Amino acid sequence: MLSGHKQRLLLLLEPGLRPAGLGISRSIPPAQQRSAGVATLGWVERCPLTPFSPQFGRTEVIDNTLNPDFVRKFVLDYFFEEKQNLRFDVYNVDSKSCNISKHDFLGQAFMALGEVIGSQRSRLERPLTGVPGKKCGTILLSAEELSNCRDIVTMQLCANKLDKKDFFGKSDPFLVFYRSNEDGTFTICHKTEVVKNTLNPVWQPFSIPVRALCNGDYDRTVKIDVYDWDRDGSHDFIGEFATSYRELSRAQSQFTVYEVLNPKKKCKKKKYINSGTVTLLSFAVESEFTFVDYIRGGTQLNFTVAIDFTASNGVPSQPTSLHYMSPYQLSAYAMALKAVGEIIQDYDSDKLFPAYGFGAKIPPDGSISHQFPLNSDVENPSCVGIDGVLESYFQSLRTVQLYGPTNFAPVINQVARLAAQVTDGSQYYVLLIVTDGVISDMMQTKEAIVNASALPMSIIIVGVGPAEFDAMEELDGDDVRVSSRGRYAERDIVQGSTCCALSPSSQSVMLLP
Repeated sequence: MLSGHKQRLLLLLEPGLRPAGLGISRSIPPAQQRSAGVATLGWVERCPLTPFSPQFGRTEVIDNTLNPDFVRKFVLDYFFEEKQNLRFDVYNVDSKSCNISKHDFLGQAFMALGEVIGSQRSRLERPLTGVPGKKCGTILLSAEELSNCRDIVTMQLCANKLDKKDFFGKSDPFLVFYRSNEDGTFTICHKTEVVKNTLNPVWQPFSIPVRALCNGDYDRTVKIDVYDWDRDGSHDFIGEFATSYRELSRAQSQFTVYEVLNPKKKCKKKKYINSGTVTLLSFAVESEFTFVDYIRGGTQLNFTVAIDFTASNGVPSQPTSLHYMSPYQLSAYAMALKAVGEIIQDYDSDKLFPAYGFGAKIPPDGSISHQFPLNSDVENPSCVGIDGVLESYFQSLRTVQLYGPTNFAPVINQVARLAAQVTDGSQYYVLLIVTDGVISDMMQTKEAIVNASALPMSIIIVGVGPAEFDAMEELDGDDVRVSSRGRYAERDIVQGSTCCALSPSSQSVMLLP
């Protein structure tokens, strides 16, 4: 029977015919602002999509192009018996703000996931609509069932004697990796960084899941193109070569050298040999363990809560306050605590959660604290279950004075000190910070995150209220790792969300980076 059967799919956004005015990007320097935008995917499983549907994900930046070819893919669970609605929104980006409402809407496309699966070769093209009187272009999607392969490969490549493409310099080379699809077409799966002004580039090592590279089929063709980067987006093609995962893996014992060939040059010039060579310097494979693997292996979750008690939230006795204790419904803060806490507590065997407040004047002397226990017990700040956290939170609202500033670093460092004591993988710490958006100690917070990125801990930041959450977006290192004093976070440990996005269809997506 098909009922209850789940398949994990890789949803691919591919280049389609798009009239002028549609480029896909996210945040670019002012000097490069031409045609740029961001595509977002909204997903609600059992109900119609609305303007307030949770955002499932965003594409990466692609600058100065009318036919973007996205590297980022979306992994979705497909249920045959359910109608799973999708919506893609496209925006033109003309500022550095991560707030999507600040950018110009270019169009959108609606479809059901089943339509993509049921289309010919699981490839569906849809027009973008939503701008009256304007042709917005089209979007092309395809889907493929993911293999169970959980290996991750890390490789490094260099090139030698590439063709010179720039009139006043050499070349600015970068590599583009394409995986072959089941129907013989190719889809982009990775881009390297650009190495400026050289014909002999050495690219940084990078990691990519094996199923993104070849979906677990070791003999599937992997095509690699070499380009010379141009500021206007019209990158010059240098050449290409083809390989496979199996062939690449031989570099574990020996260097592998590939000839870079340009088909047009090869046809025109009889003495043409190649456009340079690319050498695979290293290739290493390791297995990726999932959250469930760690839980089954005995890892214990330790959940800590930190709540924003700054004055910007409003006076708790007033209905306009984000902390308002209404007899009829939970406050925005209480909703966020309950939504996340009720999920996390199932994985915490003792159900004891340390809970802190920050940014308030506390009794008896009215001193400002950025790490006070909600239960007033400095020696044992733990509350019993999420209901105990809520009870202590409500009690603190009656005894402290909301003040400021909004400092995250003290509570992050507190949890990091506990996580640093664990070296055997038996414990993992999750810090939930609920805030109204403005961060006062950004530099210190970044340093705390960088320091904590090597420890067994993650941070969930949930924003409540109408304030700007650009700072929260900056800490959520999906695109650019958080850095401090020249050091980058070893991994992305921060996941940001907003209170309106806390719905059953999104909770599992946002819990652990």
